[in-house]
Amino acid sequence: MTAAGPVPLLIVGAGGLAREAAEAARASGEHHVVGFLDDNPALWGAPIGGAQVLGGLERVAHYPRARLLLGPGRGRSRAVLRHRLEEMGIGADRYTSVIHPRAVVPPSCSVGAGSVLLAGVVLTADVTVGQHVAVMPNAVLAHDVVVEDYVSVCAAVTLAGSARVRVGAYLGQSCTVREGLTVGAWSMIGMGAAVVGGVGDSEIWAGVPAQLLRPSVGPPPVPTVPSGVAPRTGFARSGR
Repeated sequence: MTAAGPVPLLIVGAGGLAREAAEAARASGEHHVVGFLDDNPALWGAPIGGAQVLGGLERVAHYPRARLLLGPGRGRSRAVLRHRLEEMGIGADRYTSVIHPRAVVPPSCSVGAGSVLLAGVVLTADVTVGQHVAVMPNAVLAHDVVVEDYVSVCAAVTLAGSARVRVGAYLGQSCTVREGLTVGAWSMIGMGAAVVGGVGDSEIWAGVPAQLLRPSVGPPPVPTVPSGVAPRTGFARSGR
């Protein structure tokens, strides 16, 4: 919100998370959803999520005053879009966070630009959320948790104190990560899993207790940008 009113917001992508983010943006009262951008021509002009699909990614140039949010549910897709927009001259200052008014974000916690927190999310104390992170309804991030860029935290996930989730990891619905553990970059945790040991980069784990289903297959085949997670400096809903 500015003195002139709600901030114009363009959401890149038109899938499920994008529509959820649009609803959260409206509920916050801080953003006016201008519309969606999506490279699927079949969607152009279609009304979805209370707004219109305005065209493909190249139309971002037509809205120089709008702030941006990356809408895909997978961090890998958000990273690719971020790279494409960077090649089009879109800088980090164009991104904004969207935080639903029923999310709990205490003053000791920080949320990076381009991240979205949906209804019922709870950050308890001294939690750091990086850039372009998606945290879905009713997830709980306990004290001193660090969630790096492009992570996807699905609904009802619980991260116990001092857990760290590295860049691009995907945490399936209702999974739990024990205190102090690290979940590796670009890894995937299955729905309902109970993670009681460390997870390496690019691994897939599932079950109770969680078991390794697929070992690391090397670095992800997507461009990435440096992590936005920085030392905590107090309350910041960055990029808003």
